[in-house]
Amino acid sequence: MQSPAQVFSANLLAALSELEVEEVFLSPGSRSQSLAIAAQQLHDANRLVLRVRIDERSMAFTALGAAKASGRPVAIITTSGTAVANLLPAVLEASHSGVPLILLTADRPAELRGVGANQTTNQVGIFGDSVRSCIDVEAPTDPVDPNQPKALAEQAVATALGINQDSPGPVQLNLCFREPLSSAEPNASDLYPGAMLSEQNNFQPSFAVLAGEKNTILVAGAEAGLEALEAAEAFGWPIFAEPSSRCRIGANAIVGYPALLEEDKALSDGIERVVVYGKPTLSRQVQRLIARRDIELVVVKSKLMGPFNPYANATEIVDEITVNGEVSNDWLARWRVAAHNWLSVQETGKSLDRRKIIEVVYEASEIEDTIVLGASRMIREADTWAPAKAVRVFSNRGLAGIDGTIATATGIALGGEGSFTRAIIGDLTLLHDASSMIEDGEEDLNLQLIMVNDHGGSLFEKLEV
Repeated sequence: MQSPAQVFSANLLAALSELEVEEVFLSPGSRSQSLAIAAQQLHDANRLVLRVRIDERSMAFTALGAAKASGRPVAIITTSGTAVANLLPAVLEASHSGVPLILLTADRPAELRGVGANQTTNQVGIFGDSVRSCIDVEAPTDPVDPNQPKALAEQAVATALGINQDSPGPVQLNLCFREPLSSAEPNASDLYPGAMLSEQNNFQPSFAVLAGEKNTILVAGAEAGLEALEAAEAFGWPIFAEPSSRCRIGANAIVGYPALLEEDKALSDGIERVVVYGKPTLSRQVQRLIARRDIELVVVKSKLMGPFNPYANATEIVDEITVNGEVSNDWLARWRVAAHNWLSVQETGKSLDRRKIIEVVYEASEIEDTIVLGASRMIREADTWAPAKAVRVFSNRGLAGIDGTIATATGIALGGEGSFTRAIIGDLTLLHDASSMIEDGEEDLNLQLIMVNDHGGSLFEKLEV
């Protein structure tokens, strides 16, 4: 006899595998057993990769890293109760950084809520507005209509990817199951539901036409992307690129820009316009620049990181920009000379200070390698000292928490295929996520953890009191 739970789960996972969901992360539990069985069947048929982790919190951050690295939606399977709640930190980060996660949270039937049933709470809305959508799915009954799980898979993937110009992010399918919770049949690998995504609606971007003669700085925050670099190079602008912006590359990138903003007043006072891509949050110097009321502030919308206008002073918020008129080459040259002169007079310091560690790791990393930076002190050190180099850099800067950094780096490294992933983290970041170093024997990872014993980053020494 086939369990309705198994029929539903087999069709749902088979449909997800047709929609480029290539990785599924599972923390085992009883209520989610039908989902686990279906995922294993598809794994055995090479239609997806199933990865098992003991702890839901660590598992969710690992899935976050995998989705960050691939750009594709990653599915997460949990049982009911506190297992679901343990996903919240990673879900919050995914929401604020536009990472597509599909949360398959198993649940008791609705009639068992609020009556004292074991391991049962209200899982609907548990993530609040951190998910792009939350669908409470009734427990399937015999016969199961295979079109229902297929439609749910299509809707979940489309929403997670931000199709139709919504921001990408996590989606929750809260899946109620009644006993019997599983059966040997059907085998999910035998099912091909024919799931497809509808085409994206026509989108009309908003443009800003900027005068070329203004002295402009392009500020590239987290996840700014290559379009920010292309704009800076096309228009001849200096670029203040945070390490996780993906555009700290080339001759336009100004190394040491936080110090220059503070120390070279003649140069910084000459800024007439700032164009922002991504979400810049690392340095107070840049925040003061963005907050200035005497400059023109243009914000290019970030689909991943969401709206950015913390000081309510943006003159324009648009999808794309272009420039009308000539741009002075002297402006970029002045910033490049200033950066060169500033670097040339900086002392190298101790042999193993934070600056040296950043420089050594960047020097050792090739173009195919990846660097993961702890979201607190170490990424700020990299913001000052990291060279302009074509290497992928990740950091959990959506909410800028240090939790889950080792797990995130592990998820990123899982798709490395021979390249190295190097994570530079502080002592507290290590302690917050030490459980993620539990070996599961799944595979050898090209992952290096560089822990800087920096006494908690000494951040409390910088408090105003």
